[in-house]
Amino acid sequence: MEKFGKSQPVKRVEDKRFLTGNGRYVDDIAPDGALFAYFLRATVAHGEITALDVDDAREMPGVHLIVTADDLVAAGVELGLKGVTVKNRDGTKGAAPQRPLLAQARVRHVGEAVAMIVADSPAEAKDAAELIALEIDDLPTHVDLAIGGDPIHSEAPENIAFDWGLGNEDATAVQINTAAHVVTVDVMDNRIICNSMEPRGCYAEVVDGRLHVSVSGQGVWSTKSDLVHHFGLDADDVRVTNPDVGGGFGMKAMRYPEPFCVAHAARALGRPVRWMSERTEAMLTDNAGRDLTTTATLAFDADHRIMAYRLDTIANMGAYNSQFAQAIQTDLFAKVLMGTYDVQTAYMRTRGIYTNTTPVDAYRGAGRPEAIFVLERTMDAAARQLGVDPWALRQKNFIKPAQFPYTTVSGVTYDVGDFAMVLASAARAADRDGFAVRKAASAKQGKLRGQGLCYYVESILGDPSETTTVEFTGAGATIYVGTQSNGQGHETVYAQFLADQTGIPAGQITVIQGDSDQIATGGGTGGSRSVTVQNTATLATIDVMLDAFTAFLADVEGADAAEINFDDERFRIAGSNLTPTILDVADMARDAGREDLLRHTARITLENRSFPNGAHVAEVEVDPETGVVKVDRYTVVDDFGNLINPMLVAGQVHGGVAQGIGQALTERVVFDEDGQLLTASFMDYGMPRADDVPMINFSTECTPSLYNPMGMKGCGEAGTVGALAAMANAVVDALWGLGVRDAQMPYTPHRVWQKIQEAKDSRDAA
Repeated sequence: MEKFGKSQPVKRVEDKRFLTGNGRYVDDIAPDGALFAYFLRATVAHGEITALDVDDAREMPGVHLIVTADDLVAAGVELGLKGVTVKNRDGTKGAAPQRPLLAQARVRHVGEAVAMIVADSPAEAKDAAELIALEIDDLPTHVDLAIGGDPIHSEAPENIAFDWGLGNEDATAVQINTAAHVVTVDVMDNRIICNSMEPRGCYAEVVDGRLHVSVSGQGVWSTKSDLVHHFGLDADDVRVTNPDVGGGFGMKAMRYPEPFCVAHAARALGRPVRWMSERTEAMLTDNAGRDLTTTATLAFDADHRIMAYRLDTIANMGAYNSQFAQAIQTDLFAKVLMGTYDVQTAYMRTRGIYTNTTPVDAYRGAGRPEAIFVLERTMDAAARQLGVDPWALRQKNFIKPAQFPYTTVSGVTYDVGDFAMVLASAARAADRDGFAVRKAASAKQGKLRGQGLCYYVESILGDPSETTTVEFTGAGATIYVGTQSNGQGHETVYAQFLADQTGIPAGQITVIQGDSDQIATGGGTGGSRSVTVQNTATLATIDVMLDAFTAFLADVEGADAAEINFDDERFRIAGSNLTPTILDVADMARDAGREDLLRHTARITLENRSFPNGAHVAEVEVDPETGVVKVDRYTVVDDFGNLINPMLVAGQVHGGVAQGIGQALTERVVFDEDGQLLTASFMDYGMPRADDVPMINFSTECTPSLYNPMGMKGCGEAGTVGALAAMANAVVDALWGLGVRDAQMPYTPHRVWQKIQEAKDSRDAA
């Protein structure tokens, strides 16, 4: 471990500027004199555009440009946004209807952009928008998460975006039909809105004939390639930057219409143009998360070992394919289909459905929280039906340490793990033995206490390749990275890691990210990939640097390169008292005119991903009179392999758990039958607050990953992956004694109170 990081809880260096209001977000750095863009959006969920007259609006004071879909087409702009498709069970491709930058002929969800107005001020742009004569003939809406309904796209009969499958359907059916015990559960995974602290925004400008777009996002390279595609530009004529970003969580990783429309305006006008989303606008247009329903079946033998697992899922795509949407609830879900359990017979079927709602895409965890939520809810239900301890049922079915490397039923090979060790550690940390006493104490207060367990495994995703460049300046070193911080602390961890490996003081290391001109390639942030992949690239860059510096020193000192060693802080030359640091050698190279030694680059590709795992234990108290759920205790024991900075790891887990608790207790997107969003402000959408989240007891156990040289496992999304089922299982446990058998998230007071009353009425009727 010492070779690859000292595992020190270093405080984040970037926090000072964030907390003192000195962050540099996209709306802070827009060029002086930039014009303001505003988007006229659809107010109905489905309809034909029968009139769109912008002539009067163009004459309004301060208006410089109004753009419609026809204007973009006339200017030669590619109108359709790209989106991943998956293969259907019959081998055909999933539906790929066009998602236009601006609505063309038809609108398909409330909030869809119809026209862009560019003016001297936001007020003038909004005033002009009111003069646009937009007429839409309503069409029937389809908002239910169900197959059928009035068609939204001609390419998708029955509104089916795809019909995807994985596994052996026949073998799974045989096992279920012959099993000693069969447990079937319906699980709803409620739709949520990301609500990043900083809404989406961008600005665009043309500088020396080159298009520059700055966007609040999760990486610059896909946006750059898309700009090249939409405008038919040469790659050298496009620059994309990400400044400080106030939260992304997956939602800012994909394509949206606004940056491309703003870029078109900047090119057409020859002036900078800026756009910043308002909060309700964000709620209407940011890609939503989750929103699926699954029927899950587990088959057990007489000894309670799992024989087979079958899933039938309906997943909401919203009105269009967002960039990764079709892959989220299929390929990415399947990465952890069987979780930590030793089962080789399974079948998963997922059908994606188009609805007249905002598109759905990645949200912290992207498919893996959904998969683990279903599996761990079903395991808990199975334990109740079988009359066994839910902890013991899990342990009995765990993949054992001796079975690693273990290839799962979905074809993913886990490298290492000791799930029983982590589970035992979680039992101690959560004081499981004391639960009965706490439950009795709650009962004396008229409260219902429940405990919920979730054991998760996560598959690290995202681009497996990354590049690191280290450049020496007179003041120290600059490290150029291909990932993009959205608040995770990259400036701290990358500088800390480079300092650990080279002896360069962390205070003399500058981290550069988010600029396609300065960093040729990169994978951005997403899939918990950043530190593992980027630091592996940094190790490779250090190897290149040390080889070059060793050869240089050998030449200067007349020594044999084989007799020169580096001990993470200084070079040691046999038979010499000279012990230069890396910065010393860089200065020597500069003085010798060896500019080639002042910049070093390496690119790596990880052949396999790592698999963090762990146990979440939630304890809740429910007030049966009001339905209020209080999270009283929350314990997490994770296996993240070797750690670089435990403080940042804890912060990532805390944030992920808070988001999971939010979805479990308060967050729920509601559309009415006409497709109108009823939860379009913080007055109506229940964000978690400080009093919803308890102090989190977090600790780690370690089985180092074999799939990267540092033995690390990503941690960014793990908190959310484990939190959903832990919370749901705890609430169900609290309500079980009252006869509540089907309680679905979110567990708001009213919904919980209703379930209690329904159970009471059922008992009274009996």
